[in-house]
Amino acid sequence: MVGPRRPQFVLFGSSIVQKSFGDGGWGAILADTYARKADIVMRGYGGWNSRNALQVLDQIFPKEAAVQPSLVITYFGGNDSLKPIPMSLVLMYPS
Repeated sequence: MVGPRRPQFVLFGSSIVQKSFGDGGWGAILADTYARKADIVMRGYGGWNSRNALQVLDQIFPKEAAVQPSLVITYFGGNDSLKPIPMSLVLMYPS
């Protein structure tokens, strides 16, 4: 049986988001706090900066998606202070 549709919270950012679901991480705490109340979706990519994010924004958040997020938390900035990394060296869609 499928439960009722719940709000979707998306965490989108760099390695701070990617690692947030580890033991005691802020993403894990958020998921535990909202268990059975909201679906928490993690889109964290280590090494990314805001320029990388802007290039794939429409793919991560398609306007025609059946479910639109109720909340999006973005966390970029640390990698923006580094020299740009060519996109060919950045893992775009980790499995």
